Amino acid sequence: MHIDFHDQTNSVPSDYIDLLQRLVEFAAKQEGISREAEVSINFVNNKEIQELNRNYRQKDTPTDVISFAMQEKVDGEIDIVGEDIPLILGDIVISIDKAKEQAADYDHSLERELGFLAVHGFLHLLGYDHMSHEEEKLMFKKQEAILGEFGIER
Repeated sequence: MHIDFHDQTNSVPSDYIDLLQRLVEFAAKQEGISREAEVSINFVNNKEIQELNRNYRQKDTPTDVISFAMQEKVDGEIDIVGEDIPLILGDIVISIDKAKEQAADYDHSLERELGFLAVHGFLHLLGYDHMSHEEEKLMFKKQEAILGEFGIER
């Protein structure tokens, strides 16, 4: 799996990026995603993610993670099929400010929080959601299973 990292904050240590690379590759394997798939993970501050949240979700507050799935089909859209076209899953945007706040609030490491947010965002790219209680239960069970099997515990 190709993961393109962009750290707009210039604050994410390379060992965290390496961990997230391995974690998302592990999650992709667990979900049966092609090794040829592509995703980007972007690290921003609260100001940047608040702007995205306001523009795309009409919520004028900073959030921890936002995903932009490329594989969601909109009504009226046609499928583009081809063997040479890589599976582009989409973009994950993580607020480093929020991740640090939440790591402190939940009394666990920033490493664990970033891992949780990366897996959460990745599952959104695959179509998982938490709009209903049942969806939320399934998604959070899957997140915890992936993190646990990878070795990232609370």
